[in-house]
Amino acid sequence: MADIIVHEVGPRDGLQVEKQVVPTEKKLAWIRSLAGAGLDIIQLGSFVNPEKVPQTADTEELFRALAAQPRSKTIFSGLALNERGVERGLACGVRMFCLGVSASETHSRKNTGMGSMDAQRRMIAVAKEAMTAGAEVQMSVQSAFGCGFEGPVPESRVLEIVEAYRAAGCRRISLADTAGHAYPGQVRRLFGEIRDLAADVQCACHFHDTYGLGMANIYAAFEAGAASFETSFAGLGGCPFTKVAAGNVATEDLVHAFQRSGLCRDIDLHGIIAVARDVAAHFGREMPGRVHKTGPVSCS
Repeated sequence: MADIIVHEVGPRDGLQVEKQVVPTEKKLAWIRSLAGAGLDIIQLGSFVNPEKVPQTADTEELFRALAAQPRSKTIFSGLALNERGVERGLACGVRMFCLGVSASETHSRKNTGMGSMDAQRRMIAVAKEAMTAGAEVQMSVQSAFGCGFEGPVPESRVLEIVEAYRAAGCRRISLADTAGHAYPGQVRRLFGEIRDLAADVQCACHFHDTYGLGMANIYAAFEAGAASFETSFAGLGGCPFTKVAAGNVATEDLVHAFQRSGLCRDIDLHGIIAVARDVAAHFGREMPGRVHKTGPVSCS
């Protein structure tokens, strides 16, 4: 219970579909506030082609700016899709890479230009390169619960990818609900199968709230043994390479829910709410998250 990890993905996944590019200094202000609130991991950006994802063009600048400040307990992670991305990340001091493979053939080709099996071989090689260089690696299975283009994804394929990660020495593994198709019974079953397959794996989860089941799926994953939860401030986000891009579960909603159960008490919920409200003000529209609008229920 004490080892719950909150992985903030707002600066990357939250912003990547926004047309209005956020200035670097504004991003840094949000990130520093989130780190000050005690979040365990913050994903700063991705090492991808800036022409395809303009919001992440300053990822290296963010890592270098934050490396110059006093080190906090917060780990700053970065997403990479290939060898070049890891090279760029290592050059600016990334300590944790988030890498992944889609279990959906169609989504894999749209996201990386490769089929799922080719991407699996390549990304495992990339992960080994990053680990050899001394970085932590989290491997994800994208579209693990379904695909916006193909519909159901065979659970056998998801478990096959998980086992390939484990055989390569990766122990931090995330299941990502890229299209938001997951439902609680499926989540419990799949995480339970991973737990039975590999007790030494630290399970992470990443749910989109496309159909309103994001928080229910988080609780199902928690009950099934997941320890790390990827969420985004104000509920921003969505994969630009899936059929329906919808937001993540809001970080403030997750922390509020867990704190009501006596968990995550070392995180400053009010600090996260302040960031979510500033994000909403910056974009000038209502955000999907709830607690930054309603205010929290007292946990005392």
